[in-house]
Amino acid sequence: MRNTLKAILVAGAFTAQLGVANVASAQDPLRGAPENWFNLDYSTDSVYGVGTERAYQEVLKGKKSKKVVVAVIDSGIDIDHEDLKSVIWVNPKEVAGNGQDDDKNGYVDDINGWNFIGGKDGSFVNEENLEVARLYGTLSKKFDGKAEDEISKADKKDFKLWLEVKESFESGSAKANENLEYYEMLLHQYKRGKALFVAYFDLDSEEELLGALETLETEDQVLLGMKEVVVKMMSRGVTEARIQDGIDYFKGQVDYNYNPDFNSREIVGDNIDDKKERYYGNNKVVGPDALHGTHVAGIIGAVRGNDLGIEGVADNVEIMVVRTVPNGDERDKDVANSIRYAVDNGAQIINMSFGKAFSPYKAEVDAAIKYADSKGVLLVHAAGNDNKNTDVENNFPTDRYNRRGTARNWIEVGASTWHIDEELPATFSNYAKKNVDLFAPGYNIYSTVPGSEYEALNGTSMACPVVAGCAAVLMSYYPNLSASQVKKILMKTVTPLKNKEVYKPGYGDLEEGQEPEKVKFGTLSVTGGVINLYEAVKYAEKISK
Repeated sequence: MRNTLKAILVAGAFTAQLGVANVASAQDPLRGAPENWFNLDYSTDSVYGVGTERAYQEVLKGKKSKKVVVAVIDSGIDIDHEDLKSVIWVNPKEVAGNGQDDDKNGYVDDINGWNFIGGKDGSFVNEENLEVARLYGTLSKKFDGKAEDEISKADKKDFKLWLEVKESFESGSAKANENLEYYEMLLHQYKRGKALFVAYFDLDSEEELLGALETLETEDQVLLGMKEVVVKMMSRGVTEARIQDGIDYFKGQVDYNYNPDFNSREIVGDNIDDKKERYYGNNKVVGPDALHGTHVAGIIGAVRGNDLGIEGVADNVEIMVVRTVPNGDERDKDVANSIRYAVDNGAQIINMSFGKAFSPYKAEVDAAIKYADSKGVLLVHAAGNDNKNTDVENNFPTDRYNRRGTARNWIEVGASTWHIDEELPATFSNYAKKNVDLFAPGYNIYSTVPGSEYEALNGTSMACPVVAGCAAVLMSYYPNLSASQVKKILMKTVTPLKNKEVYKPGYGDLEEGQEPEKVKFGTLSVTGGVINLYEAVKYAEKISK
């Protein structure tokens, strides 16, 4: 699932986690972040950005650099975006459009990358169910209605998984249906209330409604209740279209995400049970919904200094497009194959802004991660947006192997905000003293979206490419550094905030009157800091000499 948030703000400040986004999280979206804040520096700009601009101006100016290939495993990328088209990776060994596998890598006409969730006929997977729904569909056939004392010893482990899956699926499905009903009811009430008051005041348009409602004098409790709803929503800028977005989202959850019977693999045409199968999909890397991947790519490497849109973190990269993440949960088989594809075709860094709670074929993903690790490729992964402790709860993929050991060249990233007070960690961000390495800007991040447009999005999905971009800068200007050295430098040179008192993630979801829990920032990650490119390049410069 794409690790991005969209807040649907309605009466009562209701927020929901979505696959794609355009406004702030539970933190107030009306408090705008400084422009380009994630590239700024605390000492000069009073925000915990990563010091990109300062690094280029004070340390890297005039230095030579080498091209670095960063693979973005995601939903697809708009390869013709005005601020990205010149940095999209082009396979030097492939001849475009000749229908041949010129480089003999098993993928025909993979000019800019590969789409593992598409069919041979050029079709796409967009909607997909969640892994918990797929597991529910499989395990329910074997265990539904059975008691523990009916289970054989050989099936005990699967039965335990079934109980966990059943609880998670039924809870999530019920919530999706409840939210869908709520938004449908809300839209009905909002339309009805506005129409009633426009007629009541004999107004020419809805634009006059807020002012008119201030003059309403009545003891009718129904009218007063409607007034409260309409005033709250109109004053917050909530539109019917925005509520419809919520309806569409939760309808998608009901129809696809929590539908165990939905089967997208009919489009792909592979043998989903063959986990060793590698050669399927197509070369259509943009896909039907490339917003998420395009935004991620821009953070990493949107062209700097061209007076367009934004400034990416890295100034000498190529973005390899690997389409793997649908509007639902990515499949382990596709993730494993995407990692292998990226490694085999020259990626030095792999950005993975996705995650899920269950990974039934983790062994296949582990094998691919080990392969990348053995080739010295750095993997950067988003920690997730469930404000949960991933030392306790799962967010796959992970650097921890099933059969002992961890990946050396892996960085797990939480999301921070531009606030320097208690709201420094994003309310939605996952955290962990052991399993999250560091935090990076992931709140109100302005970047590229399809159609040569730009938007501000939120999520650990945005924090992850900030780190990937920083790693690319180090590899580009200091090419002798290994992936493990780059990881060590980035972790060693964070802005140290271990003792800073902050709100524990989840503070945006509290009920009225509840006080947020305060913790030390150092309890939320291994380093207890925010990535700092300026300090990292200074350190790299020092050791390179």
